[in-house]
Amino acid sequence: MDEINGFRIDIPQADIDDLRDRLRRTRWAGQLPGGWGRGVPVEYLRELAAYWAGGFDWRAQEARLNVFPQFTTEIDGQTIHFVHVRSPEPDALPLIITHSWPNSVAEFLDVIGPLTDPRAHGLDPDVAFHVVAPSLPGFAFSPFPEPADERPWSIERVARTWAELMRRLGYDRYGAHGNDAGALVTPQLAALDPEHVAGAVITAGLGIPTGDPAELEGASEEELAELKKMADLMAGGSGYGPYLAARPQTLAYGFADSPVAQLAYLVERFKEFDGWGSEAEPIDRDLVLTNASLYWLTGTGGSSSWTYYEGAAGMPIDQTVVPTGTTHGGPELLRRIAERKNDIVYWGDAHSPSHMVAMATPESLVEGVRAFFRVIG
Repeated sequence: MDEINGFRIDIPQADIDDLRDRLRRTRWAGQLPGGWGRGVPVEYLRELAAYWAGGFDWRAQEARLNVFPQFTTEIDGQTIHFVHVRSPEPDALPLIITHSWPNSVAEFLDVIGPLTDPRAHGLDPDVAFHVVAPSLPGFAFSPFPEPADERPWSIERVARTWAELMRRLGYDRYGAHGNDAGALVTPQLAALDPEHVAGAVITAGLGIPTGDPAELEGASEEELAELKKMADLMAGGSGYGPYLAARPQTLAYGFADSPVAQLAYLVERFKEFDGWGSEAEPIDRDLVLTNASLYWLTGTGGSSSWTYYEGAAGMPIDQTVVPTGTTHGGPELLRRIAERKNDIVYWGDAHSPSHMVAMATPESLVEGVRAFFRVIG
C-alpha cells in the first residue's frame, strides 16, 4: 500500500503545559567540580531550562515548521514523516536531505527555502530542488511502533526506505544530501539505488585515514600536522557512543520522564561537537530548544539512539557508482584519500563553527549543495 497522508504538527496544549510544569519542578543536581569537563554545568542548564519554561514560544516554532507541507506514509512497517516542498522552477531536481543525530527535520528550517526557491532568496535559479526531508525512523514524528520492530534499523534499511519513498513520490532521478547520520545514509542510498540517484553530497566524513600507510604517501608535514589536530579533536569527548551502543534503554527512562535530562543530553552533544564551554554559541537557542521540544513532545529521545545500538554509527561508506561531493570536506589530504575509493567531483572546503552546519551556517550548506549539483548537471 503506497498511501501518503497529509500531516500537520498540532501538539495538544496539555502536553506543552505539562512540559513547562515539569521544567519548573525540576529537582536539580549539585554542581561537581570541573566545569564543562564534568558535563553540562548546573548554572548554564538552569538558565536554559528557565527560558524553555517561560520564554520559549513553542507555538511560534510549530507554525514555522508547519509552513512546509508535511506528510506520512508507511514503509516496511514503519511510519515515515517527511517534509515535501516542490520548487516553482520547472527544471528543479528532486533532492532528499537526511538530518543528523541528535537532531530532527528542524535542522533544515533555514535551508529548505533557498534550495527550493532560490530566486526568492536572491540566488540564481539555475539550480533548484524539489526537497524531501524525512524524519529518520525512531525520530520525532517517525516514532517506532509499539511494540518496537525487532529487526535492526541499519543504515542500509533506512537507505532502502528512502529509495522507496522517492519512488512513491514519482521521482525517477534525484539527488541526495545528508549530515552526520544523514551522511551515512546518503552514500548508502547512492550505492543501493544508482539507477536513480544522480549524485550524493554530504557535509563531511570522507577520506578519514584507515591506517593504511599508502593513504598518507606524499603528504606534507603541514598536512600531517593538520591531520593530527583533527584526530586529537575527534579523540576527545564524553564516551556517549559506547554507552548508547550498550545500554540505551537505561538512558531512555530519564529522557521520557525529565525534560531537563533530555535537554542536558542534547545540549552536551551540541556543545561537545562544537567545543566545550565556548562563549560564542553558533546555533540560536530557539532552534536548539525547538529540537529538544520535538524529542520531548514525541517521546523519541531513547528510540533516536538506534544508530549506536544497531551498530550503524561510523563513517560514510565509500562508493564509486554515483558522483560524490562534500560541502565542508576539510583538508586537501582528505580529498586525496577519498578519491581512492570514491568518484569525487566536488570537494567544498567551507568552514562552519558547528557540526550542525545547516543550523549554524545555512548559507554555506546551500552554496555547497548548489555548487555540487551544478558540476554534475
